[in-house]
Amino acid sequence: MAIKSAIEWTESTWNPVTGCTKVSPGCANCYAARLAKRLKAMGQANYANGFEVTLHDPALNLPLKWKKPQTIFVNSMSDLFHERIPEEFILQVFDVMRQANWHCFQVLTKRPERLREVDPRLPWSKNVWMGVSVENRDYLYRADYLRETGARLKFLSIEPLLGSLGQVNLDGIDWVIVGGESGAGARPMKESWVIEILEQCKAAGVPFFFKQWGGVNKRKTGRSLGGRTWDEMPESYNAPGSLIQIAQ
Repeated sequence: MAIKSAIEWTESTWNPVTGCTKVSPGCANCYAARLAKRLKAMGQANYANGFEVTLHDPALNLPLKWKKPQTIFVNSMSDLFHERIPEEFILQVFDVMRQANWHCFQVLTKRPERLREVDPRLPWSKNVWMGVSVENRDYLYRADYLRETGARLKFLSIEPLLGSLGQVNLDGIDWVIVGGESGAGARPMKESWVIEILEQCKAAGVPFFFKQWGGVNKRKTGRSLGGRTWDEMPESYNAPGSLIQIAQ
């Protein structure tokens, strides 16, 4: 079975690669690094190397065995476009996603330069959503790199939001996720920063998903923004478990 995820905007996770290295302020309190450390201590075989970048060939074809259509976050414990991941392996991951066209795959990176470099050779299919992380206005350029790719659906994961983004260019962007940092050492997020993005999404007609306020206890702070939850998804998205349409 796929690994059921607690991440609000997906259903399952698939990790053909684990491990990463920090590249920007959003990485400072990386949840995946903390989790990898715990899993190594528990003796989990895939985390014998801790948070060192590790390829897992046996995991490559797993989505082909999952017959129930689902939304799958790719490499929740890594970054598919990390410089230590061979291009050949990236192409293998994309080929599996192309074959498993009954699923919806969500890929997220903080390395849009590498993404743009390999983009011409990637077999983009309709069921692959490509996103970049943006934590403050210094990293808005990542969206520009994303726009240059052949991805059919492009999204921004603005999490953890660490400051006001100011004016955001949403041209060619199909979905925006916003969330605060959670766990030990979580940095605070101001409501005004979130509202600023929400209003721009409304004006541009871009679906907006508010993941969490975050903090040390994210369950306590919740997900309500302006008295409601924001779970908007791209127009091509059907209900969970009913994604055949977007994969045609």
